[in-house]
Amino acid sequence: MTPTARRGAVRPTPSARPATQQAGTPTPGEGLVVGPVPPGARVAGVLLVLAALAGVAAAFPTYLVVGGQDLSAVDGFGSALVALLVPGVHLAVGGALLRGAVPKFGLAYAGVAGALGVGQLLIELYHGSSSTTRPAVEVLAGERVLTSGVEAAPGWVLGVVALGLTVLAGVVAIWSWGRTVMEDGGALDSVRSGLAGSAVLLGVTAVLCLSLPSSDVPDELVTDPATGLETVVTQEGPRALLERPGLALLGGLLLAGAVVLCSVIAPSLRPRLAVVGGLLGVTVVVLGAALTGVRDAASSGELEWTLPGAGLLVAGLAYAALTALAWRLRRGRS
Repeated sequence: MTPTARRGAVRPTPSARPATQQAGTPTPGEGLVVGPVPPGARVAGVLLVLAALAGVAAAFPTYLVVGGQDLSAVDGFGSALVALLVPGVHLAVGGALLRGAVPKFGLAYAGVAGALGVGQLLIELYHGSSSTTRPAVEVLAGERVLTSGVEAAPGWVLGVVALGLTVLAGVVAIWSWGRTVMEDGGALDSVRSGLAGSAVLLGVTAVLCLSLPSSDVPDELVTDPATGLETVVTQEGPRALLERPGLALLGGLLLAGAVVLCSVIAPSLRPRLAVVGGLLGVTVVVLGAALTGVRDAASSGELEWTLPGAGLLVAGLAYAALTALAWRLRRGRS
């Protein structure tokens, strides 16, 4: 071939490259492909944002009026951080879903949060409406109270609204899941079984810890002045999750089942970022419940932190570590 012919040869232009090379890959080596985001995914994001705003608004006003005593979920900086944990994550994930960024991450989070929110919603309805039918000692907003008379306050109403919006966001997210196109190169396929086994083990542990109070009233040691004998007097403490009647019992059963079920389903989702979103949804709920127990024990002189409460905190931190592990495994298969 002559030099002139070589100089006149047509070189491939950038537009002639394969379509797979043109697609953007937010994570190098992952091969992430995101299709058009359906309107339902953005609606789920809007509902999550609204749930977050309602949750933030619910943290500061009076939660319930029990026996003439006003209860509030926030009485200091530490309790404010605990109360704002779940709304803060809702707001971040809902905002990302509203923008259409990595939609299945947000949809997985919303679906798991909605599934767990059903049981929480029923428990809250019991606290504010029917807990007086069988009065008992409860720990509400960090205070040990007797539910002989309960009046709903703005904090409780806003909290119920937040949980209702979360459940609705979960329904919309599940409906939109099959209509959303998002796939990667399978970076997580080789470790899914290990993630699933670890998540199920943590789910069972979390349910066992949730079934018992995270904070309880310590037994009192009484000495008889006449004989000098010491007697242990058991004081009535808060009831366990599955010891409450009616809506609370149903809500506790649904919450326990949802924790285990979501722990099984989350590691099987595709793509990898959907696994991260699903595990994050479980992490926020378990860690939020554990930190609430820590807050109750720290803010009340009548309560002490229990072994199930410590186990729940360990389970929440382990869920967070599992979520971080799924996030770090980014390298796709060749």
